[in-house]
Amino acid sequence: MATTQIRREVAGSGAQEYDPRSIEPYWQKRWESRRQYEATGAGDRPKYYALGMFPYPSGRLHMGHLRNYTLVDVVARFTRMRGYHVLNPMGWDAFGLPAENAAIKHGQHPADWTYANIAVMRDQLKRLGISYDWSRELATSDPEYYRWTQWLFLLMYRKGLAYRADARVNWCPRCQTVLANEQVVDGECWRCGTKVEQRRLRQWFFRITAYADRLLDDLDALKDWPERVKVMQRNWIGRSEGAEVHFRVQETGDDLPVFTTRPDTLFGVTYLVLSAQHPLAGRLVAGTAYEDEVRHMAEGMALREQELAETEKVGVPTPAHAVHPLTGEPVPIWIGNYVVMEYGTGAVMGVPAHDERDFEFARKYGLPIRVVIQGPGVPLDGSQLQAAYVEPGVMVHSGPFDGLPSEEGKRAIVRELERRGAGRATVQYRLRDWLISRQRYWGVPIPIVYCDRCGEQPVPESELPVMLPREVDFAPEGRAPLATSEAFVEATCPRCGGRARRETDTMDTFVDSSWYFLRFCSPREQQAPFDREAVRYWMPVDQYIGGIEHAVLHLLYSRFFTKVLYDEGWVPTPEPFARLFTQGMVTLGGAAMSKSRGNVVDPDEVVGRYGADTARLFILFAAPPERDLEWSTSGVEGALRFLQRFWRLVQEYAAPDGLLSGSGESEDGRPLGPDERALRRAVHQAVRKVTEDCSERFAFNTAIAALMEAVNAFYRYKERPQATPHPKVVRESLELLTLCMAPFVPHLAEESWARLGHGESVHEQPWPAYDPKALEVDRITVAVQVNGKVRDRIEVAADADEQALREAALASERVRKETAGRAIRQVIVVPGKLVSVVTERG
Repeated sequence: MATTQIRREVAGSGAQEYDPRSIEPYWQKRWESRRQYEATGAGDRPKYYALGMFPYPSGRLHMGHLRNYTLVDVVARFTRMRGYHVLNPMGWDAFGLPAENAAIKHGQHPADWTYANIAVMRDQLKRLGISYDWSRELATSDPEYYRWTQWLFLLMYRKGLAYRADARVNWCPRCQTVLANEQVVDGECWRCGTKVEQRRLRQWFFRITAYADRLLDDLDALKDWPERVKVMQRNWIGRSEGAEVHFRVQETGDDLPVFTTRPDTLFGVTYLVLSAQHPLAGRLVAGTAYEDEVRHMAEGMALREQELAETEKVGVPTPAHAVHPLTGEPVPIWIGNYVVMEYGTGAVMGVPAHDERDFEFARKYGLPIRVVIQGPGVPLDGSQLQAAYVEPGVMVHSGPFDGLPSEEGKRAIVRELERRGAGRATVQYRLRDWLISRQRYWGVPIPIVYCDRCGEQPVPESELPVMLPREVDFAPEGRAPLATSEAFVEATCPRCGGRARRETDTMDTFVDSSWYFLRFCSPREQQAPFDREAVRYWMPVDQYIGGIEHAVLHLLYSRFFTKVLYDEGWVPTPEPFARLFTQGMVTLGGAAMSKSRGNVVDPDEVVGRYGADTARLFILFAAPPERDLEWSTSGVEGALRFLQRFWRLVQEYAAPDGLLSGSGESEDGRPLGPDERALRRAVHQAVRKVTEDCSERFAFNTAIAALMEAVNAFYRYKERPQATPHPKVVRESLELLTLCMAPFVPHLAEESWARLGHGESVHEQPWPAYDPKALEVDRITVAVQVNGKVRDRIEVAADADEQALREAALASERVRKETAGRAIRQVIVVPGKLVSVVTERG
């Protein structure tokens, strides 16, 4: 049998110290040389695709990476031992602003910076012993990858899902690029924290809104996604059923459509508010005292609706009025900072009696408040309201609709609007089309050229990839970096053969990560973005693990891409990730680790001092994986002590002169005594617990706790006075514990398995099954009550019947003392748990 070399000894003891610095590199090299974790997908075993959200190559792993990828590795290793073909790949989300900013700051090319960082992080991951199929490694900045990102853009373009339009956009003056709405946090750039400005530019978009209903409805089918993530996506898509109501500007005759989810409150309109960015806004205040104020309001408005709730409502009046479509009444038109152009029509009808935001605005500016929905109880009076009434009720002061329940009134008013040609039932979405243009260098070039004769033209697929030029000005004034490369800009029109200019914007890096999980199925495919048969085999991803911060951005975009490809027959399912898990953060001092807080713990230092297995064990044991984990050096040291305790058991019994050496093990035919049965029970309980916690839920912390208890039981067995260990029980216990520890601490398990005399890898063994008979107990403890108070606990045979329990309880010395001199009226037996004795009162 193959065994490893004898390692460093502890002076004078003859035993060997647990030394992860020698054990871990040995097995990592062996796994790599044997290509042990390459996914073949061959044979008749079921498949399992385990995937962690791939990292940006910033140069160093952080504790969040360590936690994420350790969780994925446990799933992959456990599932592989349960007989599945497992795909567990790794790659790099390699394009992005940090590399470009580093180039500007340090004079280093983004490609050089990125690939140097990848080399460092790859080495770090390998030292953690994670079972990646490194043969499938990819980087989104590789031309053989972004060639197919460009191909996917062209697919969107042909389907009418990629288009170019003028738009008011979020502009980060520091990063010198456009940001999607999702990348603006509290009015600031998500990357650098600079205050975001508003600009109007011609930009490229993906028409994600064409899939809004499917993105929303299909969330119901994602049974194994966290409800929190699904709620976040539902809110972001923001489907609202209501009506589009057409007012008319009295002074100009312009049509002024307004979207409302409450058409039943139409008779309660006392004013209209336009967004400062509305096309009519500037015209309506032209030449008035408010002209400059409205212009400044438009320039400073945030696009993210969730920010508006915390923004003070500010408005300015206009001299114009809107004609009510049902009453003909003129209502004043205002311009306000709380109405966004990107939602609905950029205009809202003010119904202050029945909308909190409108109520706040009307109170501030002294506008009328008219009650049109009456709730139960005392009639509402607009002049006396302390807050808007937003609940359902009965329509009042609404002409022919008086007396209708508000829900019925919604439908009735829409029918009347449609009859008059003044409105219609409609659905609005908070979701906006995905703006993908970025005025930066380090990203995927958009495969479009512009010809003065033929206009906008897609680059032929045969000419992909459109390569990034290496020599550009990374910080030009007023134009995109790619525009500084004449060799890149100059192109030939694919239609007429004349001179053309290339698009100089690059794609948002979220485009790159919206399909990488598909490329992992066949990363060396040259004729297509991926091999369809490979995707049919591996997709969908069975278990996806990553941070909650990607609930809207990455996950929504990936779902969109997958649905487009599903419609085109490229992928077998409309959803990319069957099961999703979002892990908690790693904190220190109660705060998330970050360099700015100065509370970062370097994973390299932890691994170098304690070993990868110790770091992994602490990460898995210290908290349930869905919760935040507080870093603790004492907790790490506790994890190390547990591994050392287990290692000492292996060393003692599997040593050349240990109990498990020679022939004594196979010849020992002694029956099992109570101590052996107790040890087997503890070990098989651990097998059952680990199996259930890993297969049915992500309860890795309680699974490890069960292994710790089994090791404690082993030490109790080992340290019995004047007792000889039973070789068969010792071997079975050590082997079962080693197999169960393999997903969590792969190096130590591999070493222990080899020391126990096995030539094959522990990670290639079948997952162990527990023996139900081993869980059975011979003796149990039963409480005995006298007149409702526990007076004794007796030990009886586990299969004792009621008569035996009654007799044993009455024979108890304590019970006899308590019942002396009193007649026993009743003995109640709860088998296996309790005997209750009731006596006459003395």
